[in-house]
This record gives sequence, structure tokens and C-alpha cells, in this order.
Amino acid sequence: MANHSFVLAVAAVAAWPAAAQDSLQTVTVTGRAPPSAAIGGFDDVPLSRAPFGATVLGTAELTAAAGDPEVVVRRRAAEEAGRTEAEVDVLALLRDEDALVVEATAWACGERRPVADGTVEALTAVAADHEDPLCREAAVAALGAIGDPAGLPAILAATTDKPAVRRRAVIALAPFEGEDVEAALQRALEDRDRQVRQAAEDLLGD
Repeated sequence: MANHSFVLAVAAVAAWPAAAQDSLQTVTVTGRAPPSAAIGGFDDVPLSRAPFGATVLGTAELTAAAGDPEVVVRRRAAEEAGRTEAEVDVLALLRDEDALVVEATAWACGERRPVADGTVEALTAVAADHEDPLCREAAVAALGAIGDPAGLPAILAATTDKPAVRRRAVIALAPFEGEDVEAALQRALEDRDRQVRQAAEDLLGD
């Protein structure tokens, strides 16, 4: 386009808070091309009209998007990384300053196969130390989806976190066995949060 003005149309992750979804607006990236014409290349396209997941991006596009200065581009890169087999290193996005980028990246890490070296360690750090409970919850869910024993200590620790994180941690225990897992599930049966108790009951009933 002659004016080199592009719009990145990004759809929100279904699990994002409503307030975060409402805050997303049309984003214009001026003076440079977007990571890929498949991501952007539209003028004044509102997010509500953008078909999420309509395109498949390659390694070059996702790598460029993951390093983009625009938060919405990095979020999109993280989301797409979980839906593609393209080789792209997204672990750096687990240290992103934007919590929604971290949350989306954690989800992507739980989806991608094979699991990249360092993934479990990076997710463990998020699960243990991130200030945003949504990020901790997503990291715990990813560790459960991966099912690596190295991630079990972080999942067990998360059973004492906030209610939503505790519930996710209980569910994430599904691939694991052992006395520590059994003890954590038994404790969850007495949790003050009903959903945590229900998650434990469902697992123990299987």
C-alpha cells in the first residue's frame, strides 16, 4: 500500500477476561510492513470483523511477530504458535511484560509437540513466580498437558495458590501418579472452593 500503513487484526483468546477483550481495538502499524501479509495488510479493519485463525503462518512470520514491539502482534504470534507445526521459539514470550502474551504463550507451550528444550523449566518459573494468577494458571495447565514429571513439583505447589489456580492444578494432576499426587487430591477434597473439590472428586472417581 502506498501509505505503508497496515492494520493487524487480532482476535482475543477465549479465556481472556472480558475487560481485556473489550480493550482491544484496531491497531495500525505505521511506517513498516507487518510480520506477514497473512497477519496484517488491512486498512481500518476492526477486530470484531477479523476471522481468527483464518490463516496459517510460517516460521519466518511467527518469529518476526514474536519480536514485534506491538503487544497485540506478540499475542497473536503466541496464539498461532499453539496452532501450527512451524518451528518457532516462543519461550522468550513467557517473560513478556504483557500478562496476556504470557498467558497465550503458556497455552501454546502446552499444545506444541514435540516439547522444546527448556519449556518445562520456563513454565515452572511462570507457575511459581508470575504475579498474574492467569499466567500462573495457564502455566500449570500447560505443565499438566505436557505431563513431564519435572513439572509435577510446580503443579503440586500450585494446589495451594488462588482458587482458580488450585482448580487448574488439580486438573493438571491427571497424568501423574504417586503418593504426593494422591495426598494433594485428598487435600483438595476438603478445599473451601467448590470447584476445586469437584475437580478432585472427578479425578478420584475415574
